[in-house]
Amino acid sequence: MNIDTWNELLLPSTTEDAAWELFHENSKLGRYFQGLSEEQVVAKTKELHESLPFEGYPLIELPAPLTAPTSSLSETILNRVSVRSFSPCTFSLKEIATLLHHGYGVTRDNEGTNLPRPFRAVPSGGALYPLEIFFHCIGVEDLLPGLYHYNAAGHHIRRLREGDERQTIAESIIQPDVALESSLMIFMTAMFERTVFKYGDRGYRFAFLEAGHIAQNINLMATALKLGCVNIGGYYDRDVDAFLELDGIMHSTIYLMAIGKPTSHGR
Repeated sequence: MNIDTWNELLLPSTTEDAAWELFHENSKLGRYFQGLSEEQVVAKTKELHESLPFEGYPLIELPAPLTAPTSSLSETILNRVSVRSFSPCTFSLKEIATLLHHGYGVTRDNEGTNLPRPFRAVPSGGALYPLEIFFHCIGVEDLLPGLYHYNAAGHHIRRLREGDERQTIAESIIQPDVALESSLMIFMTAMFERTVFKYGDRGYRFAFLEAGHIAQNINLMATALKLGCVNIGGYYDRDVDAFLELDGIMHSTIYLMAIGKPTSHGR
């Protein structure tokens, strides 16, 4: 995406109304909003990927059964903290599968419903699931260091690039040490068309709500696995989109997470 295009899309700095206020007003639901019919929603959904396929890239099947945490749900929730200091550690592929599946994995089919997709581990407006998950890792058994994409529909991953790119990621976030010290960086991205075609501007809201659900699930599972986790909102959007090779408009990064072995108690 060249800088001239970005500049054309930015709201003028002299605008009287803040962008957040304009968005919130424009995404309010009115009583006379006319949505699409169920048939139209299903037809449109069939035109869109359930998960990006990345055909041709090396495919790695994720293992099952998944790692079973021993702590109770209440204990896990109460022990969740944001960890910002990590030391090197090695993940098993089963632990990666556990984090991803509990974060955004398919949990049951949609038979007997009018909804267009199989259901996943988080609620999603209209069960449209507009998000994708990428991750960069350096210490996973049976995985080369590199950038990967999680295919929730197939419960597998594809290696998009090989190599340790922590330095590039670190230069794209406000707290670079988090990227340099952690062993796993998760990137949540939104393909906005999957939700706004049905819900309009409000669908944009739904994408961010969904990212929060995923993040909390991953936080709790990381905690149960005795791993440290921190959610990252301070990043340079265009740099991260470029790192993931996204267009930054119809498909853009909306949330980052870092996971590793904690060296502090967090807060």
